[in-house]
Amino acid sequence: MPTISVDKYDLFEALGQKYTTEEFEDLCFEFGIELDEDTENEERPIVDGVQEPPQLKIEIPANRYDMLCFEGIALMLNIFRGKQPTPNFKLVQPASGNLETITVLEDTTQVRPLVACAILRNIKFTQKSYDSFIALQDKLHQNLARNRTLVAIGTHDLDTIKGPFTYEARPPKDISFVPLNQTKVMNGEELMEFYGKDRHLGRYLHIIKDKPVYPVIYDANRVVCSLPPIINGDHSKIKLSSTNVFIECTATDKTKLEIVINMMVTMFSTYAAEPFTVEPVKVISDHNGQTRITPNLSSRTDTVEVEYLNGCLGLSESPESISKLLSKMALSAKPSEADPKNLIEVTIPPTRADILQRCDIMEDLGIAYGFNRLPRMTVTKTVGKPLGLNKLADIVRLECGMAGWLEVMPLILCSHDENFAWLNRKDDGKTAVRLANPKTAEYQIVRTSLLPGLLKTIRENKGHSVPFRIFETSDVVFQDPTLERRARNVRHFAAAWYGKTSGFEEVHGLLDRVMAMLRQAFLAHEEGLPAAKDVGRETEPDPTKRDGYWLDPIDEPTFFPGRAAAVYARIDGKTARIGEFGILHPTVLENFELKYPVSTLEINLQVFL
Repeated sequence: MPTISVDKYDLFEALGQKYTTEEFEDLCFEFGIELDEDTENEERPIVDGVQEPPQLKIEIPANRYDMLCFEGIALMLNIFRGKQPTPNFKLVQPASGNLETITVLEDTTQVRPLVACAILRNIKFTQKSYDSFIALQDKLHQNLARNRTLVAIGTHDLDTIKGPFTYEARPPKDISFVPLNQTKVMNGEELMEFYGKDRHLGRYLHIIKDKPVYPVIYDANRVVCSLPPIINGDHSKIKLSSTNVFIECTATDKTKLEIVINMMVTMFSTYAAEPFTVEPVKVISDHNGQTRITPNLSSRTDTVEVEYLNGCLGLSESPESISKLLSKMALSAKPSEADPKNLIEVTIPPTRADILQRCDIMEDLGIAYGFNRLPRMTVTKTVGKPLGLNKLADIVRLECGMAGWLEVMPLILCSHDENFAWLNRKDDGKTAVRLANPKTAEYQIVRTSLLPGLLKTIRENKGHSVPFRIFETSDVVFQDPTLERRARNVRHFAAAWYGKTSGFEEVHGLLDRVMAMLRQAFLAHEEGLPAAKDVGRETEPDPTKRDGYWLDPIDEPTFFPGRAAAVYARIDGKTARIGEFGILHPTVLENFELKYPVSTLEINLQVFL
């Protein structure tokens, strides 16, 4: 969760009350946030000869974008405490009557196709509010905007630029301007080279560096306002004395774009001459149907059943009481005109982007009522139970552990050679799921066998005394064109013995123990069926023959000749090869750099469900 640092006494002044650390911690708990640290009694840094004022470091839920700054925290806590009503955010027309416009050209679809803008008029910044304004942009960039990949924010002194604006995409060499806090004119290529080693901006260059065109915003005089998502122009930089602020956001995700522009204007419209007013901007983007007025500060309306809210929390509140409680969470609510006794109509302001479903409203009701006051409930309607596959795997794991075998948990990704060539197996191209762009040769495919992980575990622990008895119960993955996701997971069990003797009888004994625990009888070979070639291949049910398992010799290159067997099982009359065990071939041992013999066992557990 993001942690926001705020000046302790400035926040208490905004709340109109002083708190002890314990009292404020209790307030945070009641509201569903957490006080992480109070620095008053700690050593604080000295900047320009002045010691930093005491800070409150508050952990904010990751989806509460409206509380990523001092202004948002103060506003929401005041509403929660009943000291302030929920603001009514309004769009106001400019004095001239004509909205500023920004025209989006079609070539922006190659890089960042979306844009939204807004204007804050007659803002009065102090040093602290100015710092908070900049900090909110950084928090939104890091959190919701995913390090500017989804959304990038640019803020400008509107008095230094002139509309109408245009949003274009141009070749890097054709873009020239003085970047923020610099004095030299640079084109796009020079800028990428200049900031390549910058610790702050360098991490964003990759977003557009390899694109044929870069996005750029111009004013009416062709002054570059910004090169999103990298940097603004120095010409229009915000200063402490700026009073009219032009905010532009470019994006690849429309939902995130709307949330970010709304957070920026709602949090800082409180400093406008007329608080909570915002001047909209018309975005002209006919080529993709995105022509509209931004920002959209209209509230959303949802209808929730009284029975649902009370039932989830164990309450018996009336619709009127519920409506009053929800007002503490910045939600406007009232009994629905359609059914005032059973339905509540909830109006969600633009600041509450985290409210998506009725369960979010129920959670807010629980916070407003007080979690510590909620009645204790005995939940009798639950249908929760262990997943059958996991329960089966846990039974096998417990049995192996009691038999003296040690469980290991390797990664599910491995290299292509480890999964095939090193096991003397061939890849038909239709079995393993490949990674489209693997970062290293070690992680190229999703494993189709548990053996590579077991053998690598042995290799990395060769310094320990032998013998090793290790096992794993986990998933392997196969291609499956019949499924929507084009792949399926299969739960396997595998074990490996590593020592100075072959250990063949050890894995054979473990197989017999696991099968006995799974209530599978050992069948004489004449009771079985002729060997099937593929693991999982089934035959028609034969109710005249009893269920159980049997072994059949196999000659596969993974194993030493004459020292391997396939495991077959008949369950409910259906027969399938479920796995194999044996002594590994010397070339396999050489591939995995193992000097002692290894015997392995691997079976499919899902056939027993």
